[in-house]
Amino acid sequence: MNGRETIQLGVIGALCVLLLIGVFTNFGRVPASLAQDIDLAEKSNEVQDIQTSEPNNIANSEVLSLSSLFKRTENSVVQITSKVSETNSNIIINGNPLERQSTKLGSGFVYSDSGLIITNNHVIKDAKTVDVTFVDGNTYSANVTGTDPYNDIAVLQIIDDFSEESLIPLALDDSSKIEVGDPVAAIGNPFGLSGTMTSGIVSQIGRLLPNQEEGFSIPNVIQTDAAINPGNSGGPLLNLEGRVIGINTAIQSNTGEFSGVGFAVPSNTVKKIVPVLIEKGKYDHPWLGMAGTSLTPDIIKKLDLPKNYKGVLVTTVVKDSPADEAGLLEATFNINREIKNGDIIISIDGNKINSIAELILYLSENKAVGDDVSLEVNRNGNIIQLNTVLKARPSN
Repeated sequence: MNGRETIQLGVIGALCVLLLIGVFTNFGRVPASLAQDIDLAEKSNEVQDIQTSEPNNIANSEVLSLSSLFKRTENSVVQITSKVSETNSNIIINGNPLERQSTKLGSGFVYSDSGLIITNNHVIKDAKTVDVTFVDGNTYSANVTGTDPYNDIAVLQIIDDFSEESLIPLALDDSSKIEVGDPVAAIGNPFGLSGTMTSGIVSQIGRLLPNQEEGFSIPNVIQTDAAINPGNSGGPLLNLEGRVIGINTAIQSNTGEFSGVGFAVPSNTVKKIVPVLIEKGKYDHPWLGMAGTSLTPDIIKKLDLPKNYKGVLVTTVVKDSPADEAGLLEATFNINREIKNGDIIISIDGNKINSIAELILYLSENKAVGDDVSLEVNRNGNIIQLNTVLKARPSN
């Protein structure tokens, strides 16, 4: 994980960070402080899990010491090395921009004894083949089987003869059962230092992690204080049973190095996405096509709403999106960019919505492309029902 891949979340205060759902990356004309992506809505297709051996042979109730945990799992964690071509348009040679090879280092872990490896998408982005190195130093070539840029997940397939290796898949645990304060460990290759283990706790759950490269947010992310640094990306976040509860993905930092706040994509997301990537090479995300923000005291006051009113103010509606077809209206502003009015989503499919994070999480866990959604909306004090059908998310 390099500086460009570092997520600097800044101060999450009264208003959410704008992440427009749609094909736009310049966020239109809505202030960045007013919106969050609400498009992430995913539901797995029924695909058979391809893990074929009993992962790690660790009993669910067996709590391990950190040293025992490392010994049980170190052979299942790998270093990922990818080479990509970069073009420097500022340097012209014989009329052509200078091209050069750059190397990215990350981590990953064994998903199946057939040679499937899980890592972050940003670790292997733009690469077709990568090197996978085990803790014993053996290196094998691998193809990219499938990627989900929006959840930062990728699946690799080792293509060399790896019969010398005894591949032991790591089991994916139920991330919905973790609690704040649970002890965890991260294993990976920070700064290329292979087989490095750090430990900490689950600092918080259910975080909304902006994916700056893709313009969408990853929902339900795990926050941890286990040290994560460049090179840890794609490695496992483990509980003390040696089971994966997340993929280490990002940090919040002003320096590009760990400062006590790391983030991991939850294992339940991995369980849902990876089988589809193995079968199809990609994951089609449902798309609502709007951006919004949780209501704050300032917004509530400006819109003359009851104190502590809950919902999501619609700040942007993408043209011809499901949100547009439903008839949602985006917020309007005065000359000072202060909110004048706008639709407020207060429930979806009969489920009350208190915040933008809740809306994203509901869509992520309960909806798929082609699903119907029913929105209850406060429009200028009148409660109305709007219906639409989720489409596939357009490519960037």
